[in-house]
Amino acid sequence: MKAVAFKSPGPIDRSDSLEDITLEKPAAEGRDLLVRIHAVSINPVDTKVRSRPTADENAWKVLGYDACGTVEAVGPEVRNFTPGDEVYYAGSIDRPGTNSEFHLVDERIVARKPASLSHPQAAALPLTAITAWEMLFDRLEVARPTAAGGHTILIIGGGGGVGSITIQLLRVLTDLTVIATASRPETEEWVRACGAHHVINHRKPLAAQVEALDVGAPGFVFSTTQTDQHLADIVELIAPQGRFGLIDDPAELDIMPFKRKAVSIHWELMFTRPLFGTPDLAEQGKLLQRVAELVDAGKVRTTLTEVAGKIDAATLRRAHARIESGTAHGKIVLEGF
Repeated sequence: MKAVAFKSPGPIDRSDSLEDITLEKPAAEGRDLLVRIHAVSINPVDTKVRSRPTADENAWKVLGYDACGTVEAVGPEVRNFTPGDEVYYAGSIDRPGTNSEFHLVDERIVARKPASLSHPQAAALPLTAITAWEMLFDRLEVARPTAAGGHTILIIGGGGGVGSITIQLLRVLTDLTVIATASRPETEEWVRACGAHHVINHRKPLAAQVEALDVGAPGFVFSTTQTDQHLADIVELIAPQGRFGLIDDPAELDIMPFKRKAVSIHWELMFTRPLFGTPDLAEQGKLLQRVAELVDAGKVRTTLTEVAGKIDAATLRRAHARIESGTAHGKIVLEGF
């Protein structure tokens, strides 16, 4: 089968940073589905994994986590899917990725594709929807108001893939006032279209901008990017006894300044459940099915902004470069081989 992979980690401008290769088609065992891949999307985690040292630089590493496709075959223990089902999902970081013609994935983290979406439109959603859902409802528990500011949330990085779907889920599933950040006219327009009540500029001090909105101190803050640059502002603007969540990888994170306000700190990694085989692993498949229902009801829309081309090394290199440039908004998707 065709696939795109790398051996040696490094910058994307190298000719061998991603390569077209041929691999043996895998077979479904246990609770795995063998999925024929129709579309994939690119996430920052793809670029991060590509840049990190690997245990074996002589082995091919296939990237890609978001995918939409058709079930080709099922393992003997599969309960919920049959060949021919159209599905969407985000795979596990400890298994080969979705940048291949066929892909193995545990059925418990899979859901049926939203019927109203094309394969590329659906491929834009899984990883970011899982991240947003788990952060909002499992980590920050936004349905349980904080003592102060419990009806307001700040999303830092509202124009990215995670921010885009986070805003939509908040508007559909909660009554929270949503403040989101954006720094360019096109991303501000995008964030407002996703449903943000207020938009502020993350290239300027955040605390003063939040105060100027006159909506009170947010009880919840969700930082999707550049947390280290905004930490002092977050400490200043968050309400006492608030909840702060983040998903990026700051080089250092001093949480001591939050102690005075008794702010709780929450990490989110959507790969945790599949990585550790947690007892609630199937919650990921269930929440993706709920997102599909919201999409088909017209309450949530895809965050796809560009179909960049076919799934091949040259196109993926360009997509990785776009993600690393910080100029993309929404999701970049590749379709077909």
